[in-house]
Amino acid sequence: MKVAVPYSPPGAGAKDSLIKAHLYMISFLADRMVTQVPAFMSREDIASAAMLGLVHAAGRFDPGQGVLFKTFAEKRMRGAVLDEVRRMDWFSRTLRKKQGQVQKTIDNLVRTLGRDPEEQEIATALEISLEEYRQLLSETSHLGCISLHETIGEAEHGPSLLDNLVNEDDKTALEMLESSELAQQLADCIDRLSEKERLVVSLYYYEELSQKEIAEVLELSEGRVSQLHSQALIKLKSHIGRNIKRQHSPLQR
Repeated sequence: MKVAVPYSPPGAGAKDSLIKAHLYMISFLADRMVTQVPAFMSREDIASAAMLGLVHAAGRFDPGQGVLFKTFAEKRMRGAVLDEVRRMDWFSRTLRKKQGQVQKTIDNLVRTLGRDPEEQEIATALEISLEEYRQLLSETSHLGCISLHETIGEAEHGPSLLDNLVNEDDKTALEMLESSELAQQLADCIDRLSEKERLVVSLYYYEELSQKEIAEVLELSEGRVSQLHSQALIKLKSHIGRNIKRQHSPLQR
């Protein structure tokens, strides 16, 4: 029995046209993600993976779904880069453990203090110096790329932080925040970040500035911007995770 497909894949001519018209996205994406991946993954590695994602997107695009090709392709290009990152196995267990320790410490301090902790408070709780804590953030900063794509909470499948930070289907960031209860929770959590953390998140995800451009705007070093970005992501994931746990608690039913 022949199974019908929901659409007909674009022909070779249409596929080539889509690829050629969107080649500029490869360079743009490489510039955006180069600071989010390990140093041993070069810009060329990112561009190569993004190109494969673009080709795959062109072959699978269905205009009948009402989604712009640019939106469709960007998701698959990012996914292709992340797949390449995972394939290169840059996730060391040590870095995962370190990031987990930071998040657990922040969780505990939030419960104890009733607010987001300051950097020095986090460092003290970890029994390390402020400089050592900031170095720890630098070491784990590139994990933010993956953290944004991980599902929020403990479920294996579901929305990610990035799903609620980037634009989709030509919607503005504000429209997306207003269209989802989860996204509104995320907006509330962003408001709880420190001023510099909020600025980094806003400039990076909404204004789409590069890390270098953000450093220039805030008059900080790129390393410091990376640290603030990493800490902000850990806090956001921690806040959203707690919200989801409260919503699914038997006491809330």
